[in-house]
Amino acid sequence: MGVILGNIVAIYRKELQGYFASPLAYAIAGAFWLLAGFFFLAILLGPDGIIQQAALGDLQGQQQGAPFPPLDVPYEFLRIFLGVMGSLALFILPILSMGLYAEERKRGTLELLATSPVTNWAVAVGKLLGVVTFFITMVLPLLAYEAIAFSASNPPIQPTVPLLAHVGLILLAAAVLSLGMFISSLTDSSILAAFLTFLLIVFLWVSDIIAKSISGPVGEVLGHLSLLKHYNNLVQGILDTSSLILFASYIVLGVFLTAQSIDALRFQRS
Repeated sequence: MGVILGNIVAIYRKELQGYFASPLAYAIAGAFWLLAGFFFLAILLGPDGIIQQAALGDLQGQQQGAPFPPLDVPYEFLRIFLGVMGSLALFILPILSMGLYAEERKRGTLELLATSPVTNWAVAVGKLLGVVTFFITMVLPLLAYEAIAFSASNPPIQPTVPLLAHVGLILLAAAVLSLGMFISSLTDSSILAAFLTFLLIVFLWVSDIIAKSISGPVGEVLGHLSLLKHYNNLVQGILDTSSLILFASYIVLGVFLTAQSIDALRFQRS
């Protein structure tokens, strides 16, 4: 067990160092922060933002003499903002995962990796932890922005709500990256890996919408597989065990399929 953990840590450090030394990774992070900052300001302070809507509701209530139902500004902002961040992640995460194995295939080092004494599970877990950690560093500045905004709310927002919402964002990212890692292991083209990952994630994202038009067991299964449905549960502060199990299942499935893919390559080379 100690040897396996040591191998995972070694792969994890190698992958993480690679991301922090990659100009592409910095470009992705910069684009993500730029878009996130734009949506943050637009949703909170824009002409049609949450604060403006709350102010208009109070003004109309005073003019009509009947108070409007109060708007929970922090909760509504968090729900809308992280909903947008989840949609933005659909474009960012396939780019992060596309080179996890595809670049190894292109450079010809995947064969060495497949025949090395390090287990395929250890390599897959180390690579996944590395890219998930990099995504978490991309999310950290958003937490600082939100903490500043929430500090002005009265009454203060319960910390468990944003905490659960961001755990949902990280679980969503880990699930997408795990599946993207498997697709990356199947091809030596990073662009093709990103495109196929994007198609798969879009299908899993909208499967709940598709399920509403299909009756019977098939519709129920598609609805349960939806990333959007379970992500929205966590963003809304609903601690649903089935949502946690679904994301964990996607993560494990991606690692398992990746290990099997490299095992098949090892068998071919032997």
